[in-house]
Amino acid sequence: MNGITICGTGSALPENCLNNNDLTVMVDTSDEWITSRTGIKNRHIAKNETTAELAALAAQRAIENSKINNNEIGLIIVATFTPDYFTPSTACLVQSKLGLNDVPLAAFDINAACSGFVYALTVAGSMMMQNPDKYALVIGSEIVSKTIDYNDRSTCILFGDGAGAVVLKHKDNARLISYLDSSGNKDILNAPICDRRSGTVSPPLKMNGSEVYQFAVETIPKCITNVLEQAKCTLEQVRFIICHQANSRILASAAQRLGIKPDLFVTNLERVGNTSAASIPLLLDEMNRDGLLVRGDKIIMAGFGGGLTWGSVLLEW
Repeated sequence: MNGITICGTGSALPENCLNNNDLTVMVDTSDEWITSRTGIKNRHIAKNETTAELAALAAQRAIENSKINNNEIGLIIVATFTPDYFTPSTACLVQSKLGLNDVPLAAFDINAACSGFVYALTVAGSMMMQNPDKYALVIGSEIVSKTIDYNDRSTCILFGDGAGAVVLKHKDNARLISYLDSSGNKDILNAPICDRRSGTVSPPLKMNGSEVYQFAVETIPKCITNVLEQAKCTLEQVRFIICHQANSRILASAAQRLGIKPDLFVTNLERVGNTSAASIPLLLDEMNRDGLLVRGDKIIMAGFGGGLTWGSVLLEW
């Protein structure tokens, strides 16, 4: 497959920040308990921001970081399981917020939960071969907090809100190696839609923590090994592995199974928590703005989440 290059990154977080001490007045927990089990200290929780607003802000920052014009965008894909509307899509709302309503482009959403950004990158890479002169926006944006019961300690300590975005360009001499998979299972992790005919409130997100842990630590090595084998590449040739930021214990266990040092798995869990489809692009933007990424670096991104879905991509920065 012809590949892509990432031209720029952007991110956006809600202003309101909820730290572990704030949660101690909501549920029976402590800063030490949360930190030792998850690695999370803070998470941003939207009060007034919407999924589309965060997505558009992250997108605009990615465009500015890329030093291109808005009207050079030919594709917008938003990965989210928490859209503001069933329709129009979040991507169409972003198109409008960026002033691109009269620009010919494709815009749509993907829902693969926490794997969504990896799925969206793969789809964008395929579509851009047909329109190589245009740029693509791939965004992960979530307001997970609207699905959370803040009386449920098992979920409320984990999740935060935010958005991350990348600008992509087709590149003939590059490769995008990808692996996507799924297994239909709503018992491990689900966030139901309410029945509006009955007037009931939306049921909160439910998660079987031990099952999710086992699924994740088995799946991450499989995702990484698959793209390495396709690329005929070794772990020693990879500069960074950017996994979905779910839980520090999951990442440490996956690293142990792969026989690598945990610091190859970059994290920002402590600052933002689990932001679902936004977690990988949020971290990618942090790394880019901190100057950690060098052109030519091989990077693996791996996602895993509800669906169940999982997948990975290997590309060069």
